Amino acid sequence: MTVINPEHEVELRHLEHFLAVAEEGSFTRAAARIHLVQSALSVSIRSLERELGGRLFDRTTHRVELTDAGQALLVEARRTLAAADAARDAVAAVHGGVRGSVRVGIMHSLALIDLGNLLARYNRERPKVQIVPNALQGGSVELARQVTEGRLDLAFVALPDGYPPGLTVHPLASEPMSLACPPDHTFASRRFIPLSELDGARFVDFPPGWGTRRSVDQLFLESGLQREIAVEVADIPTVIDLVRAGFGFAFLSPSLVPEPRRVALLPAQPGPVFAVSLITPDDRPPSAAARALIDLVLATYPIPDPSGS
Repeated sequence: MTVINPEHEVELRHLEHFLAVAEEGSFTRAAARIHLVQSALSVSIRSLERELGGRLFDRTTHRVELTDAGQALLVEARRTLAAADAARDAVAAVHGGVRGSVRVGIMHSLALIDLGNLLARYNRERPKVQIVPNALQGGSVELARQVTEGRLDLAFVALPDGYPPGLTVHPLASEPMSLACPPDHTFASRRFIPLSELDGARFVDFPPGWGTRRSVDQLFLESGLQREIAVEVADIPTVIDLVRAGFGFAFLSPSLVPEPRRVALLPAQPGPVFAVSLITPDDRPPSAAARALIDLVLATYPIPDPSGS
């Protein structure tokens, strides 16, 4: 393993270039991301490798991968760049207010949180900050990974089976999920459905990384029951259409189902819960712009008091 000499001085721009290549896994995509010609990016990375005394990337025809030394540098590079951003923010705040950007991870379904109102208020109070929203097909699992990796400053997620290390979790809101079935189904006239009656039933569901899917998977696992996932759909209206057509059941948060309802919603006993949290990294300080948004979210949705007082 190549050892990185901490006594060398490294320019921030070289670290920024290194981080872009590491995250994109490609010199071509990294060059486009940071608006630099590829030859200049390659020169910058070679200069950084000479400065640190070892290769940072293994280059192949189709992929660029981090070496052991590159993996070691990745964590420190993110911390160093975050500290530099914080220093710039502090100076900018003195000379005319908070600037910069905030990279926000959002789920495809976030009806429990009035994100539009939050971001609009934030924009009115800090017009010089650019808000960069990101919705990922991988759902909450992918959002959490990108926060820990430093690609996102914060994210709204739902991970009922636990969060990975390196995150601070702020619970915001929750609601019970209901069983959705066609309006003419025999279940539709019932007051509730025992979960045991759904053993082996056919379901329409979301991809495995979505919080709603993980809530239902966890419930069935803990109850010792099975279900058939007939199709996975990354789109709530399509799930509702398939349920209405009789393709299968689904568990949905009532706040996600538009009125007038096109499907019947019934409580299950026991039933899954959809809980939204705000996650932030715990290994680096947020920028002033990110800190302001975090404070606004937590002031609007204070963490519930577990004592109930």
